[in-house]
Formats: sequence, structure tokens, C-alpha cells
Amino acid sequence: MKLKKVFVLGPDENWIIDRFVNEWTADNADITVQNLRNAEVIWILAEFCWNRIPTSFLATKKILTTIHHLVPDKFGAKEEQEFRLRDQFTTAYHVPNKHTEEMVKCLTQKPITLIPYWAHAGIWHKTGDPVDLRKKHKLPSNEFLIGSFQRDTEGKGIPSGIFLPKEEKGPDLFVDAVIKYRDKCAHLFQVHVVLAGWRRQYVISRLEAANIPYTYFEKPSQEVINELYQCLNLYPVTSRYEGGPQSLIEAGLLGIPVISRDVGMASQLLPASAINDDVTLAIPYVPNVERLKLPNGYQPYRDLIESL
Repeated sequence: MKLKKVFVLGPDENWIIDRFVNEWTADNADITVQNLRNAEVIWILAEFCWNRIPTSFLATKKILTTIHHLVPDKFGAKEEQEFRLRDQFTTAYHVPNKHTEEMVKCLTQKPITLIPYWAHAGIWHKTGDPVDLRKKHKLPSNEFLIGSFQRDTEGKGIPSGIFLPKEEKGPDLFVDAVIKYRDKCAHLFQVHVVLAGWRRQYVISRLEAANIPYTYFEKPSQEVINELYQCLNLYPVTSRYEGGPQSLIEAGLLGIPVISRDVGMASQLLPASAINDDVTLAIPYVPNVERLKLPNGYQPYRDLIESL
């Protein structure tokens, strides 16, 4: 049977969506093309890059647009106008979670399909003993390690030396939670925070003000992040808006307990007991990502592309 060919548009910014594009392309070469002319479906995986596609192709191909998440405070008249312009060309939408689905429903009459992100166990998997990995990365051996691997300090348009929280990522709520853990569990263990990623200045400044020890790995490789996960005792998700986050899937593949606010895919991967607006009241749980593992995790996407 002849399958529909798809061209996948990523941002080409060395960002997580580029990782999605690379993983998809490597594992779905039978239906993925690099030339727009050869595609029957254009999958706009980075919706903010949609206008890189010439109008002649947008008007003549099936267009699948992924909306990862919307932040109401950053979705004003300009953003809505952009959405509605792109919507004219979009055949159908893909969203990864119910929260994004509800927001997109208010903006379009086009079909919306909810498919969670896939879980790539070939990348996120156990590679060593946590004791040895802590030693390798010079992390304390007997402390309670809480992790946060993301970008959560505003950068664009902010004066140098001013560190404002990227509020949708909840860095303020993360530090609040760490302080509560530190105070509540002081008789049991000492808390130590493991930070990775870019633009962590806001969190760092608050941890230092609260005298909470931390270790920061700036822009580590994917392999290093994989090892850092294995060193952790807990990974809190304190975002206000999310597509995933990917940390839920990564922690699930690596067996790391998570506590989360009800954002993104949390309710799809965690029991209600692990979800609370005050994450310190949630009960840690390893996200259940079994059904998202590859190659099965790709199949719903392939089915959606074929259905267009």
C-alpha cells in the first residue's frame, strides 16, 4: 500500500522540537521527504515557523499543525491574528495534551487530534549506578537531590543583569517548593538542587538567597542530562503551562519519581495523588510511559498523517 509522504517543519534552532524532527526523520524514513514538492502532507511541528513554507505549498498540500501549548498572558491580538491566518491553510491540528486541546478548540473549527509525545528509550535509559554517577558528576553522595532541567529565565528584550522568571515555566514555584522541602524534611535529609539547561539565573539567585546548595550544569549534552536524571531523588514539575513537559517522559523512562502541577501531559502519565498545585503536597510517582515507547509511540502520528 502506498503511504502518504510527509515533510516535517522544525525551527532549526537546536531546540527540543528539532530533536523531535530528527528522531522522527531517522525512524520514519519510509514516509518522510526532504523536498516540499514530494510531500502530500506538510507537518508544521514548529507552528511559529509556518510562514517559512511558501504559500503555493500551503494552499495545495494537506497541512498538519502541532500546537504544543498556549500561554494566555502571551497570546494577545497579534498572536490571535497570526493563528487565524495560519488556520486558513491548516487541514487539521495535533496537540499533546487536554489543556492545549481546550484552548485550541476556542480558536478553530478544524479537527483536533490529541496524541502525547513519544518516549525514546534509546536515548533516555539507565547507564550506570546512581552512586557512581553522583561521584562522576561531583554531586553529594548522601543528600536528597532535586532536579530541574529546563530554560526558565526570560532573555529576549530583557536588559543585561535583570533576571525575570519565565512565568509559564514556574521557576518561582519550583524554588518555593524546594524551600518547603528543605524546611519540612530538615530532620531527615539535606536538600541539594541539580540544575541543567540555559538561562537559570532567576532560580540560581533565589536558591542563593535561601542558602540552598545547588550544582549547575550549563548546556550539558543529552548524554550528561541522561546521567544527571539517574542521580536524582525527585523531579518536580512546577510549570503553569506545558506541552509535555518532556521531563515527565524522560523521568518515566529512567524510573525517577515526579510530583507535578496539573499541566501538560501530567494527568495522562501520573495518578491524581502525584498532582497538586502545591507540589509538596503531592505523592512522588514514576510517570507511566510504557504505552508511549517506540516504535508504538510513532503509530498514532503515522495514522493521523495517513488520514489527512
